[in-house]
Amino acid sequence: MTKLEGKVAIVTGASLRDGGDNIGSVTASLLALAGAAVVAADIDAAGAERVAERIRGAGDRAIACGVDISSEDAVRSMVETTVAEFGSIDILHNNATAVSDEDIDPVTMSPDVWDRIMAVNTRGAMLCCKHTIPVMIERGGGSIINTSSGSGLSGDVQRTAYGASKAAVNMFTQYVATLYGKHGIRCNAVAPGLTLTAAAKHHMSEEAQTMYLRHTLMPRLGMPEDIANAVLFLASDQSTFITGQIIAVDGGLNCHRPFVAEIAPWASTGAPRA
Repeated sequence: MTKLEGKVAIVTGASLRDGGDNIGSVTASLLALAGAAVVAADIDAAGAERVAERIRGAGDRAIACGVDISSEDAVRSMVETTVAEFGSIDILHNNATAVSDEDIDPVTMSPDVWDRIMAVNTRGAMLCCKHTIPVMIERGGGSIINTSSGSGLSGDVQRTAYGASKAAVNMFTQYVATLYGKHGIRCNAVAPGLTLTAAAKHHMSEEAQTMYLRHTLMPRLGMPEDIANAVLFLASDQSTFITGQIIAVDGGLNCHRPFVAEIAPWASTGAPRA
């Protein structure tokens, strides 16, 4: 198993809510299992504490931090708390994400919805990097992993602000990698496709899940563990020559031509294909 002994990790968006796990909570637990001391950070302080309690119950080290990552004061306090508790920061997983049912198209969208999504998804990632990178430089380097999305790689008919914010995260990832690589800091992003978190299972219909599965190349949909395993790899010394990359963890959802799901049944019949 990948080892992170002696490492300290901050995972934002790490809480237990909607009756179960999300990407952040599973990632925090996996990093702790690999040996890292973990700060589970989330705007839902009680949910973050449940993650930290679970990690400590397994015999690993963790604390919780309630934080609104769009607030610079709150992010500064999170970083200071982490250093005071564990002495350093080696890994930052910028995973906290804002979504909204009102985020549909630019014509009908309230500017307040746009601003809040950008405040969390882009400003939040920037602030966490701003206050973490100096600690990493003093430490001699570190690994930053941003949670992007397939929505930041191509267009859709919903969640316009979310998609734009994740496209910004992709470019921000490459800028951080470029600016701080000589300081030993790597910055990469993972871009999940549909991931069956507790929230997704609760809010997404069986019909919608079936539609996504039809367009996914693998025979199942993604799970939080799939993303967490990618983050673990990027956080570890096994990936020390990988930086500035946006890695899709989506079962092939975005790698094929858009009509593949419609024409795939013809393949066994020998029907002509474009």
